[in-house]
Amino acid sequence: MPVVVDIDVMLARRRMAVGELAERVGITPANLAVLKNGRARAVRFTTLDALCSALECQPGDLLRWVPAPDDADGATRAGT
Repeated sequence: MPVVVDIDVMLARRRMAVGELAERVGITPANLAVLKNGRARAVRFTTLDALCSALECQPGDLLRWVPAPDDADGATRAGT
């Protein structure tokens, strides 16, 4: 998946435990683990907002796009 989730990086920077973040955000530790490990297929903006608030960061600190090897030229898949 070309979208990489860096929640673990921000947790380390903030010296915060997963359980504490889950509590602050209002989601279960299991659901946070799904997000953190990149297994989520979607994230609600309200959840992203809560994550950014709890971690005092921007959405771009949590999510980044890395092209797949077959997308090395930067082509988009829109419309395909």
